[in-house]
Amino acid sequence: MPLKRIKLVIEYDGSFFHGWQIQKNVITVQEEIEKAIFRITGEKVSVTGSGRTDAGVHAYGQTAHFDTESKIPAEKFSEVLNTVLPPSVAIVSSREVSADFHARFSAVKKTYKYKVLNRPVRSPIMEKRAWHIPKPLDIKSMNKAASYFIGFHDFTSFCASGHSVTDFERHIYHSEWTLEDDSLVYTVSGNGFLYNMVRIMTGTMVEVGLNKRQAENISELFEKKDRRLAGITAPPQGLYLWEVFYGNSE
Repeated sequence: MPLKRIKLVIEYDGSFFHGWQIQKNVITVQEEIEKAIFRITGEKVSVTGSGRTDAGVHAYGQTAHFDTESKIPAEKFSEVLNTVLPPSVAIVSSREVSADFHARFSAVKKTYKYKVLNRPVRSPIMEKRAWHIPKPLDIKSMNKAASYFIGFHDFTSFCASGHSVTDFERHIYHSEWTLEDDSLVYTVSGNGFLYNMVRIMTGTMVEVGLNKRQAENISELFEKKDRRLAGITAPPQGLYLWEVFYGNSE
């Protein structure tokens, strides 16, 4: 049988996993999916994701691809894999793509969301779904700060250590806070993101919302290129990989 390439769209609760990428002695999303494919097809395949998500980070629209000789119709893979995957992860859709499609390198845009529960009382239900901040946040100031991220910038100040990248320039297309019940939700879209970039951006804007720094400080952070000058890294449980876009490359 000739190889065919399958694209998956994956949803998962990150609180059950030690991130996306396979690691020794811990449960990861990639490993669970590869194990499920082996149970269904008997093939040991490598599943390539659009990018890594850290421990505790969730996804509504992670994408991945793998190659298979299985006779299972591409569109049926989601159905059969969901019968053996744990409840914390599900394949939303599956379909065949061209052999030159790559879940990571073919991506042209990604969207993340970050949820902040902003009320005095913590929420047991949202404990692993949002960052709880009991003090009032100024969403107007946070949106002013968010607007500074739009465009092409050097995001060195918003990248955590432990990376291997040499290019820190990224293009942000959308950056906005919205109010949803008692939560503030940050939505950001860009052509790519650095290690912990969205979480550091969020932590910095939360400091703006708490009047610990001015929105205009964002421009200065681009110029200084110093992670130590930016805000705290927001915790992982509020972050969601929302959607990955591929344009005409599928």
